[in-house]
Amino acid sequence: MDEKNAEQLKARTRAAFDAQAATYDAGMEGEHARRLYPHVLGEVRAAVAGLAAPRLLDLGCGTGALAERVLGVAPGAHLTCVDLSPRMAEAARARLAGRAEVLLGDAERLPFHDAGFDAAWCNDSFHHYPDPERAAFQAWRVLAPGGALVIGDAWQLAPARAVMNAWLPRSREGDVRIYSEAELRDILGAWFAEVSWRHVGMTACVAVARKGR
Repeated sequence: MDEKNAEQLKARTRAAFDAQAATYDAGMEGEHARRLYPHVLGEVRAAVAGLAAPRLLDLGCGTGALAERVLGVAPGAHLTCVDLSPRMAEAARARLAGRAEVLLGDAERLPFHDAGFDAAWCNDSFHHYPDPERAAFQAWRVLAPGGALVIGDAWQLAPARAVMNAWLPRSREGDVRIYSEAELRDILGAWFAEVSWRHVGMTACVAVARKGR
């Protein structure tokens, strides 16, 4: 995808989630993401088990609702959150109240040093990225050896996925693509040593990518 189209998609995403920020935690817009919270939370908890003060990164943090839950199971964590939407970032700052650093930023251009985090997660956001390969590389780069990236995202059976992917370019929310298991494994497997994948119900999936040591 060329840079112009990518930036147009990001602008749509930014505007849509700015508009949704006030109602996302209870409204229909955030329902799919909320259903994934316990699944992503469980994988993140397993990824940092045994670490007293894990360094954590939330990509596409939204209102910070999932980040708050992670802090509940990893109270000694050092947490950084990133979101493309200014209003979502504002909501996350208000919710987390100094317990995390919340930055306005782009998952495809992370402003962090290499190997600075033990685990990262991306909940219901990956399908918005115009350059998913670059986002996967950025996550791999900032993770320490052995670190894990947890992705919760939309998923559909092949016929429904084909229909939705034909429609997504017209989406007002800047959606890019719903990935099959094979596609997501290929994107993550280009960098990560191990990738697991499972579907959650009929409309979601969870993937865990582990960086080699």
